[in-house]
Order: sequence, then structure tokens, then C-alpha cells
Amino acid sequence: MKELTLYPADLASMTVAQLAAAPIQDLLDAERNVDEAIAFLKPLRAKLDAAKLQRFGEQARAALRDSGRDFGTAHVNDGALHVKYELPKKVTWSQTILKEMAERIVASGDKVEDYIDVKLSVSESRYTNWPTALQEQFAAARTVEEGKPTITLTLDGGAA
Repeated sequence: MKELTLYPADLASMTVAQLAAAPIQDLLDAERNVDEAIAFLKPLRAKLDAAKLQRFGEQARAALRDSGRDFGTAHVNDGALHVKYELPKKVTWSQTILKEMAERIVASGDKVEDYIDVKLSVSESRYTNWPTALQEQFAAARTVEEGKPTITLTLDGGAA
């Protein structure tokens, strides 16, 4: 008879230390079960969100427009149900046009930073391909920090 494995509901009551101390097979099974649960729930979340938008979206957008706004938060009621509708504003800027504008600002003698948020960066692949002398010139501007580690578990033979 196969031993019980750890399912997502079991994981919720366990501490990280308890999970870390679990037998390898239980850890592998738990990871697979959580991945399967996520894969199952993600499209359900999208479907539920679409249903809420279909049911309340037009009424909520109308309430937002009636308040004189295109974006923000509107509140509507459907019987005893209170619906909070949030429509955030998403703004993107053409980098090409902003670069041209920045050049005009500099040419007029003003400081770009007074008008535009400037964030300069260097791609890591570019930096590592530079000659050492150029890397040394930029070294003081570069900070390296750890990212989030990823650990993938597989049993010998590739079966997880």
C-alpha cells in the first residue's frame, strides 16, 4: 500500500521546516500536486474574472463614466451585493519620442531630469562582452545582488 503524500491542503498546515524535513518522495509529490493545482486553478480564475466582467462590467463602467472619470474605482450595487470595480490607468511612453524630447530639452539648455524620469541601464550580456578596460570604467556604477533561487527536483532516471 502506497503511503499518503502531501497535498496542497496538507502543506498549508505545515511549517517550512516540516516540509523541508519531509521524505524526498513526499516533497516531489507535494511539488507535483501543487503544480497540478495551479494549472487547474489558473484557467478557472480567468473564467471567473471574465464572468464577473460580463455580469458587472458595463454597469460599473457606466458608473465610472457617470462620475466623469475614465479610470479609477466605481461602486455599484446588485441587490444586496456590493461591487467594487477598479479600472487602473496603464500609461506607456514611446521611448523613441521621449529620447527625441530629451535631446531637445538638453539642446535648449534645460535639465532633462526636470521633465523626464531617466533610468539608465546596461544589459548584463553587453557588459560581459566589453573589454576589461571599459568594464573597469563602469564598475563603480554596477551593483550585483542575488535573485530568487530556483530549485528543480528530479529523481535519477528523470522521473519526478
